[in-house]
Order: sequence, then structure tokens, then C-alpha cells
Amino acid sequence: MQWRSLVVGLLLLRLVSCVLWLTFGLGPSWGFNFPIKFNFNLHKLELFRESEGTNAKTNTWLNQLHRNGNLHHSTCSKNTENSPKSYLSLLEDGRDEYARKYSSFPDTLKSKMRGMAKEMFYFGYENYMKYAFPEDELNPIDCQGRGPDVLNPSNININDVLGNYSLTLIDTLDTLVVLGNVSEFHRAVKLVIDTVSFDKDSTVQVFEANIRILGGLISAHILLTDSKQPFGNVGLEDYDNELLHLAHDLAVRLLPAFENTSTGIPYPRVNLKSGVPPDSINETCTAGAGSLLVEFGILSRLIGDSTFEWVARRAVRALWSLRSNETGLLGNVVNIQTGQWVSKQSGLGAGMDSFYEYLLKSYILFGEKEDYTMFKAAYESIQNHLRRGREECNEGEGDPPLYVNVNMFNGQIMNTWIDSLQAFFPGLQVLVGDVENAICLHAFYYAIWKRFGALPERYNWQLQAPDVLFYPLRPELVESTYLLYQATKNPFYLHVGMDILESLEKYTKVRCGYATLHHVVDKSKEDRMESFFLSETCKYLYLLFDEDNPLHKSENKYIFTTEGHVVPIDKRFREKQWKDMLPCEEALLSDQDTARLPPANTSNCERIPDERRYALPLKSVYMRQIDQMVGLV
Repeated sequence: MQWRSLVVGLLLLRLVSCVLWLTFGLGPSWGFNFPIKFNFNLHKLELFRESEGTNAKTNTWLNQLHRNGNLHHSTCSKNTENSPKSYLSLLEDGRDEYARKYSSFPDTLKSKMRGMAKEMFYFGYENYMKYAFPEDELNPIDCQGRGPDVLNPSNININDVLGNYSLTLIDTLDTLVVLGNVSEFHRAVKLVIDTVSFDKDSTVQVFEANIRILGGLISAHILLTDSKQPFGNVGLEDYDNELLHLAHDLAVRLLPAFENTSTGIPYPRVNLKSGVPPDSINETCTAGAGSLLVEFGILSRLIGDSTFEWVARRAVRALWSLRSNETGLLGNVVNIQTGQWVSKQSGLGAGMDSFYEYLLKSYILFGEKEDYTMFKAAYESIQNHLRRGREECNEGEGDPPLYVNVNMFNGQIMNTWIDSLQAFFPGLQVLVGDVENAICLHAFYYAIWKRFGALPERYNWQLQAPDVLFYPLRPELVESTYLLYQATKNPFYLHVGMDILESLEKYTKVRCGYATLHHVVDKSKEDRMESFFLSETCKYLYLLFDEDNPLHKSENKYIFTTEGHVVPIDKRFREKQWKDMLPCEEALLSDQDTARLPPANTSNCERIPDERRYALPLKSVYMRQIDQMVGLV
């Protein structure tokens, strides 16, 4: 059966019931065992058409730029003579070669790749433990540890992430469980309990501390205490919820970011000891402020304390209320006091990505109807205003689809680059059931990887060349590859994973780990191995080739946070222990998504007393009970 016919059938089924089916077990394990397999012809996916010697087409990106008046002469005039014209040419395979190379993937090769992924993880992890722990990161070239840049507090590239709290170890805890190393997991947990404290004079980004540290602690705690033990007996004798207490302590230290803000949108940074710095800026990005709900919400429901979910949800609502009336889009950077957009660029990459991701995943975890209402509206706006190219991915006139950066108020293209973080989006499209578009966008990013052996941080789709040349070992393309393989079981994605794995081994491996590529063309390196390389990149590569992993075979349903931490879809997270509503809580979203929320009036609750910061009640927006048909009651 032809690929497109199968996809159409798949979409017709999933557009009605995909989210419930994927989430609540009406089919196989959520997100990991899809029963439908289909083949597709990658050679049909054309990338760029010649700008000269061809007829103008309505659905070409170039013509849209001309119509919108956003194509500068300097951009027009620069065109690489030998730049690729199609996905096929970027992949360097003809049709027969494609069929020969990608139609199968032997079990022996799968086992070899699984072993390579495991060795990659342990080479980085063991060297971190040997040369860097208890510092936050490993410098893999010099074989030394790295912590905050105390001599240069303005170095936010380092200080936003590194808080002097053994970042890499905490971020990696659940990966040890996924790899089946229970003994090392137990040793690592004990090290965290014995050595980690958040009573530090460290100013960190709220977003990074949330997804990497808070998420790592919560995930490890849940794995330790899960009565079902799908990964085997990973429980630790005499464990007394210490990781949960650490998570709670960290979250309390992040709460000052939500105080004294007239919109309810948090400050971007806090000092773990003293709160918001006096010189803190009033600007934050949409993803940074709006991607806290998963971790904060799980914490609230684990400890029966509404505060954390309430402040995170208030921030999401506040951002949502600021979207454009014309397009439904949000901007990239907002002033937390005035609610004015500082950057009006709307896209899927840096500053925006995980906001969309967490709207869907919050609904999956907590079952709050408003989250899915917002996600559906956001996804529709994305398709209407960010998506350029022909209507169908695999056929028709014009260029294949691409999601571009536009002005949030009028949908006009603002620039001609996309960034590597956008490569997460095909994975999100898989989760919502839009598999055809996921296949197409993933192919675009894989074509870039094939060309450079890495993803440049920014790629100019008009010039067909990198704009920003470094690659910090990001996981987004691997994540989407993994989810697409689980959705389709097409061996092509195993080949993609092998290509990525071999590229990483060839170009980024150094004396004590894996290093950031400073330049994707000449392959020069920077002495940094970010924690997400072990917590996400290696984890997704390993899972791609480990079909028998308990994550795939267990009756339990799981979801990955935006940092790749494993958390179960559990009815505990569908229940709340608080009833009352605060007098300063915002108006509720309507079912039709027509209401516009005013900025939060925090005059009655902007200052949470220190001793009561974690005891505020909040009434659920929607019914707490789960419909019996989804099996979580």
C-alpha cells in the first residue's frame, strides 16, 4: 500500500481520537508502541527549487518572501552555486539506492548500535564522575570540571545553567535506570542525597533549574517509589523521599521569581539564596516563563500543595492572554511588568519551543481541559501562519512544507533562518497525530544533518547555509527520530539514528567525553559537554535501538519532559487535594477559547510569606474526575 494512502487513513483515525488513544492506553503503550507500519518515499520530498529558470509557483517560500516584501537584495543575490536542490540530493542517494539502503535494518546491526549508544553514554558519564563531579559539567577536552563563572556574573551562557549543584549527575539519574544500571543509579542517588544543597549564592535561570534539576529529582523519586517497578527492583532501602524534599526545597527557592510581577509572568532568574537579583531585567522569553507547568504541577500533586502548579499555570494563562487577536500567535520575548511584547517574532525554535510542547504534555499528565484547548488553538495558528509551502507534504506544486519565523501580529516572514531547537517539533506532531507533517519536517532537518554531520544552531533556508555554526550536542533531532520510529516502525529511522550516532562518534568524541562543535563545517570544537547530552541525546539514541526496553514493553504509560526525563502517566497526577480558590485568581478560560484573560492582579497575593510560600490553595478549573473509559479511575 502506498505511503500517502496509509498516512491519510492514519490521520483520519487519529484526528478524532489520537490524543486519548496515545495517552490513556486505548491502544498500546503511550507514544512507544504504535501498531501501524507504513513505508514512504523520501525521494519525493523536494527541498529547494531553482530560483531561476522556473515558473513562479504559489506555494514557494521564495515567492512568498517577494509578496511580503521581506526579501532583501543581499539575500537574493547570495546563492551557493553547488547548494543542494532537494532532500534527495542532500541525502546523496538515488531512488534505487534509497530502497536498497533504508528498507531494512538487521537485528545484529541494531544490537551493535545499541551497544554503541550505551558506550557513548558511559564514556561521557564515567569521565564526568572521574574528572568533574561534584561540579556541574565536564570539560571533555581538558578533563576538568566546570561550575558557575563567579568572576563574570554576566556570563549567562554559563551561569544560567550551572548553579554549583552537580547538574550533570542529577540530570542523568533516570538515564541510568533506562539503561538498566540499577546499582549505579543507587550510588548516584546516595551521592545526590549526601552532597547536594541548594543553599547556594548562585543566580540561575528559573527555566533551566526547573527542567534539568527539578525534573531530574522528581523523575528519579518517582522511579524509586513506583510500586509497579517496571524497570525491575529499583527501589532503594531506607529511601525516605529525600529527592522529593530536595525538589521541594529547590522549587521554594524559585518561587520569588513569581512575586512582584504585575502580569504573573515570572522573572527569568533568581538567586537561590536571596531571591530575585536587584538588577534583574523585566524581560523573559515565552518558553522560559511558560514551560514550568509539568515539573511544578507534578510536584504540587505529589506533595498535595497547590502553590507550584498555581504560579506556573498563572504564567501560562498570562502569556496566552497576550496572544494576537488577528493571528492567535504569541511573540518571543515579553515584558513581565507591562505585558508588552519586546520581540514580536513567532516561531517554533528558541524562546518558543517548549511552550507548545508543555501545553500538550500538561494536558496528557493532568487532564486539565484548558491546556488542550490552548494547544489546539496554538497548533491551528501555527499551521495557518507559520507553515509555508505546498498543502501536501509529499505531492503537489511548490516547495515542501517549512515552518518559518513570522511577525506575531500579521504573519509576515521576519527572517530566513530556522534554528536547531525546532527539530523537536516533528516529535510533538507525532504525539498529536499529525504524522505526515512530522515525516516531512523531520526529513528537512535530517537532510541538513547529512550535509554537515551535525545541526548548525541556525540554518538559513534561503541561502541554504548555516547562519550560526555551532552544535552543542543537542537532542531534538534524535528525539523526533525516536518518536517517528515508534510511530511508524519504518527502518529508515534506524538508519537516521545510526547516521547521527556515527557522526557524533566521529566528530565530537575527545579525550574525556564529547565536545560541542564550534563550527559544523570545519568541525573545530569547544571544551563543553552540556548535561542534556547524557540526559537526552544518549538516552534517545539508546531507546531507538532497544526495542525490548521496559519503557516499551511495560503496561505503564510514560511521557518525556522537555529535558527527556521519564515520568509516568499516572492517575495520581489527575487528582488534586486542594479545593478553595484564591481571591486574586484569574478569570477562567472558556471552552470555546474566546476569553482573553487580563493580566494577573497580584496586589492581594504578590508577596507570599516565607513560611507559607508552599501552602496556597487553588480550585481546579475543570472536573477532577477522569472518564472511566480512559481507564485512569
